[in-house]
Amino acid sequence: MTRRYTARWGRIASLAGLAALGACNLAPHYDAPRTEAVPAFKEAVANDAAGPNAAGSGPGWKLADPKDAQIPANWWQLFDDPVLDELENRVAVSNQTVAAAEANYRAARALVAEAQAAFFPTLSLAPTVTRSRSSAALAGVGGVSGTTTGGTTTGGTTTGGTTGTGTTGTGTGTTGTVVTNSGITPHTIYTLPVEASYQLDLWGSVRNAVAQNRYSAEASAAQVVTALLSTQSQLAQDYFQLRAVDEQRRILDATLADYQSSLRLVQTLRKTGIDSDEDLSGAENQLYTAEAQATDLGIARAQYEHAIAVLIGVPPARFSLAVAPYKPVLPIVPLGLPSTLLERRADIAAAERNVAASNAAIGTARAAFFPSLTLSASGGYEALGLSHLLDWPNRFWSVGPAIAQTLFDGGSRRAVVAQAHAQNDQAVANYRQTVLAAFQAVEDNLASLRLLSEELEQRHQATVAAQHTVEASVVRYRNGVDSYVNVVTAQNTFLSSRESELQVQLAQQTASVNLINNLGGGWTASDWSAMSRAAAGSPGSSDGAQATAGEARPGIANPPPLPAPALDPEDLLKRNAESMTPPATDHPM
Repeated sequence: MTRRYTARWGRIASLAGLAALGACNLAPHYDAPRTEAVPAFKEAVANDAAGPNAAGSGPGWKLADPKDAQIPANWWQLFDDPVLDELENRVAVSNQTVAAAEANYRAARALVAEAQAAFFPTLSLAPTVTRSRSSAALAGVGGVSGTTTGGTTTGGTTTGGTTGTGTTGTGTGTTGTVVTNSGITPHTIYTLPVEASYQLDLWGSVRNAVAQNRYSAEASAAQVVTALLSTQSQLAQDYFQLRAVDEQRRILDATLADYQSSLRLVQTLRKTGIDSDEDLSGAENQLYTAEAQATDLGIARAQYEHAIAVLIGVPPARFSLAVAPYKPVLPIVPLGLPSTLLERRADIAAAERNVAASNAAIGTARAAFFPSLTLSASGGYEALGLSHLLDWPNRFWSVGPAIAQTLFDGGSRRAVVAQAHAQNDQAVANYRQTVLAAFQAVEDNLASLRLLSEELEQRHQATVAAQHTVEASVVRYRNGVDSYVNVVTAQNTFLSSRESELQVQLAQQTASVNLINNLGGGWTASDWSAMSRAAAGSPGSSDGAQATAGEARPGIANPPPLPAPALDPEDLLKRNAESMTPPATDHPM
């Protein structure tokens, strides 16, 4: 009795020891890599010191207050354009780049489930039916074989039954069933085995594999957000580029009207003998060059329109956007502290999760130095006839542990551990580089917005001056003081100034979009569940879908040049003044 209890307590102690070993985890303790912290953005401080607003706001951005520190999830609504809103809402549904990132996330989630399966034992069922026959040469190896019924075996001779060859010896055989030569006779064996095996996670190998795959899945989910934000930003930039082309075409149409009126004036003066053929050729060259420039805008507009169609998952042949006025709205973007980038930017979160995954991989590599313990068991039934397969006497079973330990591998495991450490160092460096690149991108766009606001004012003043030059040159030419060359030069300068001012306005909007993108859009790393839901929303096919923001017809071609208006020379000044009146714009300043 004492010996039985001692054995039982010994087994319990062994199980407790195994459980204690199961708590081992050979992965290094993980802390997120540290980065150099700065109290504020350099360009934000510079703008606050030199900018016009004492509250710390600058052109297109402001220092975030606690109540509005976050960029809204639908950040494009800051630009107050319903057409852009409708287009942006289609990106998450139909864009194929986002769909590919989402599929990669689902694959990563499946790898987590696959790794977690190692926590449970493996059960297998493998029924077999085997018919076999042994050769005569091997039938008697190892003892008596065959079957003799109802006879007596003496020595090596069997009497009273089927004659066979027994083992050679002395003495008297027994009467009954004797195994003799049945191996030569074909026979069928039915087997119904059930096998179970379980490898104990003594050194945390399975746990670290699960953790590694879970961190990688979280990084993949963050990459979905990065792809979505990047695609939305690209769509906004292409849309603003298209609207800027529309505005440039509007400017050229007004300019063409001026050039046509000027040409009519030169033709009239030439008929009276005041102007020469040289002035007429100059006016014609100016008009035809502007017409070619207006026609060339059709290429850029078509390409931007096609790019937008692809971004929203629609064939370009089935999408178009009507010409609309360009409204260069410059939204207020809340700007937080540099440390908020670590929570706002999905690519930084993905890089940090990759560091955590590589740290867990070190624990998996270290576990290979220690023995593995596998518990296995098998049982079932086997018989020579299917009708007796499940008879109780035909059962079999086996159970027992197995310990495996590699004694010599030529340094292979040590090399794997060194590789895991090196990959962790690489992930840390990539993380820190991602953070530095994020700081740089924000600083670049802050500087761009601050300096572009100054440049826009300077460009506008230059445009106003060029307008006055045109007015004066037209008056002097009409009065015969200057040649028409001065009018051509002044008008070209005026057109160039207006186009330059438009490009600065477009650059401001592009910088605003980039700033929102570099600040992480409306996403925060503190809400992984929301990120997972965004990644789990599988984009559907766009086949058969119509672009509701545009008409289902081919892209809009360039409108023809304006017909030559019947204007008097005095009306040129009035037309120039009217063409300088821009559409309604919204500025935060």
